[in-house]
Amino acid sequence: MTFSWTPHRFAGGALALDVANSVILRFDPARSVDRFAEPAQLNAFAKAAGEFSAERALFGTPSAVPKPNQASFVAMREAIDRYFRAFVKNEETSLFLASLLEAAAVMLRIGARGSLETETAHSALRLLSDTERKRIRICGNCGWLFIDRSKNRSRIWCDMTVCGNRVKAARHYHGRKDRLP
Repeated sequence: MTFSWTPHRFAGGALALDVANSVILRFDPARSVDRFAEPAQLNAFAKAAGEFSAERALFGTPSAVPKPNQASFVAMREAIDRYFRAFVKNEETSLFLASLLEAAAVMLRIGARGSLETETAHSALRLLSDTERKRIRICGNCGWLFIDRSKNRSRIWCDMTVCGNRVKAARHYHGRKDRLP
């Protein structure tokens, strides 16, 4: 299956979160899709990250993940997702933090400078040490992780033009449907 890597796919606000969000509908096993299941998509993601990622000024266009590193990269993706979801939900994070640090260390040891795996590890470590970690949210529509950079910290959707519009349109439809005779 071919996917299009559009700006919406980089709504996380940090490369590490965009990587974690590469699993669509993560908590719906019947409809869940891992966009990195095809190696070509992993390579296409690296190229698109250079164009759309919020951290492209820091990392540029990362090189693709070499085949021998792909399984470790996916393991890091899962560690990023588990840790930041637990953090947002105020759950115990100690074990998830240890897994994330171990996965990032592996990527930093085996990844080349400027590669997607190395830059994703750097992005995750930046989020751990940055005040923006407190601004990470889970989208109320699609479940993606994103950084809420709104002034009053009230954003509830990863992307207003996609998830926000879907929720508002559904609310309008159901409200109107309920008022009809």
